[in-house]
Amino acid sequence: MKPILVKGSEAIALGALEAGCRCYFGYPITPQNEIPELMARELPKRGGVFLQAESELAAVNMLLGAVSTGVRAMTSSSSPGISLMAETFSYLAALELPAVVVNVSRGGPGLGGIEASQGDYFQATRGAGHGDYHFLVLSPASIQEAYELTARAFELAEKYRQPAMILTDALLGQMKEPLRPRKLRLKEYPKDWALTGARGRPGRTLRSLYLGPGELRARNELLQKKYRAMRREARAEILYTEGAELAVAAFGSLSRIVKEAVEMAREKGYPVAFVRPVTLFPFPEKPFRELAARGVRFLVVELNCGQMVEDVRLSVCGRSEVELQAFPPSDLPAPEDIYRRIKRCLAAGK
Repeated sequence: MKPILVKGSEAIALGALEAGCRCYFGYPITPQNEIPELMARELPKRGGVFLQAESELAAVNMLLGAVSTGVRAMTSSSSPGISLMAETFSYLAALELPAVVVNVSRGGPGLGGIEASQGDYFQATRGAGHGDYHFLVLSPASIQEAYELTARAFELAEKYRQPAMILTDALLGQMKEPLRPRKLRLKEYPKDWALTGARGRPGRTLRSLYLGPGELRARNELLQKKYRAMRREARAEILYTEGAELAVAAFGSLSRIVKEAVEMAREKGYPVAFVRPVTLFPFPEKPFRELAARGVRFLVVELNCGQMVEDVRLSVCGRSEVELQAFPPSDLPAPEDIYRRIKRCLAAGK
């Protein structure tokens, strides 16, 4: 197909349609409104259902109902809207439902502002609701990735019977780039758990209340075993590691600026690598451990006050120095800003 010029939010919606999403429930909030706009236009043409709910709480509970029948369904929102959905996130995880949630995040805390921000990293990776649970979290860095990772999220959600989240922000959601839509080979998995009526077969139930002796413990152990199995899905973009003394890590939209800064440094002969986690949960620990074992130090650059840096420090387990360059929400750096910090880090390590 020929490339088309679309916003990141539109690419997310197109990726969901490519994956076979047939139900969308949402409530408008900037900076992600292009997603429901496109879904409202395109889903009815494909025999699907678009419904603008009366609130984020209603939208996420409609999502729960839809995915419990085995249909591919999605909701999307931005940071404070995602916070409102948090209780139902816990139920989605407990019921092992393959829902897809998109967060085109904005600044915070509170209502914050609609500028670019990566302040929802903890919210996405630590579980915004109650209990011991995780979402599978993917973070695109381009419009093409927004399309392909969204489609992939539906596949992974079904593979693990697990809610999945696309975490991006206003920068990627609102920018335009060429997208080459393409058919993706996505697997579908058996849905012998789905509530589709019991005529001619035994009934099924989905529940999250476990009161019998040892039941809740067994349930949590099952979920934790699944989260460990999900580690095989960890993905990262890793560049320029040969001879590196410093690795610069970033995720999502900011990683584009960071990569340019790394390339500027390498053109000047500085021994700098680049690491971009694509999956935020499961976090790609392996490349960080391997680089730390070689004595490589780390500079983590984030568009927040420092969140992913904790996962980098956990990954290297004290074997290497990890520094943070934090840019609070709306304080968008230029490549030159990060390039100067790279030079300082390298000078300090000598």
